[in-house]
Amino acid sequence: MLSIIKLIVDAAATLLGGALLLRFWMQAIRVRPPSSVAQFTFQLSDWLVRPLRRIVPGVGGYDWASLIGAFLIVLLATSVLFLAGWSAPAVLLAALQRFLEWILYGFMALLVVEAIFSWINPHAPLAPFVRALNDPLLRPIRRVVPLVGSLDLSLLVAIILLQIAQLVLGMLFAVR
Repeated sequence: MLSIIKLIVDAAATLLGGALLLRFWMQAIRVRPPSSVAQFTFQLSDWLVRPLRRIVPGVGGYDWASLIGAFLIVLLATSVLFLAGWSAPAVLLAALQRFLEWILYGFMALLVVEAIFSWINPHAPLAPFVRALNDPLLRPIRRVVPLVGSLDLSLLVAIILLQIAQLVLGMLFAVR
């Protein structure tokens, strides 16, 4: 029964947390989303971000309320582990690990979406938006990894680097 509850909570939390992280990233790199993406993201997350902005204002040009909101959603979803007898510090560490994993998985998903767009329809309406979201990740890699013919391997290198970061993260939290 606990696994069913965890599955339902995780699905809802992942959707909401992903929207909050996307909202933070769009604002951090100053990318204007298409209206459909903006409408989905803001309608899904405004109920949490607006009250948090009263407590945590944007500082340094970053929407900290969205990022903190995403962490609170992860923490809330991870608190299901209390039902399994986990202690508060263990739940907090698990929430931190999941939060960092969500960030890495989000970047990987954006890279995969960009790869699919480049293969199937590079002129799709969302393709420039996804490229703009990935550009801060890919720009430094593109400086180092040259084109092979007309093939851009920077997406593959970025995914491998994110997977390495994920493995390191797993090792760091396995030590606890």
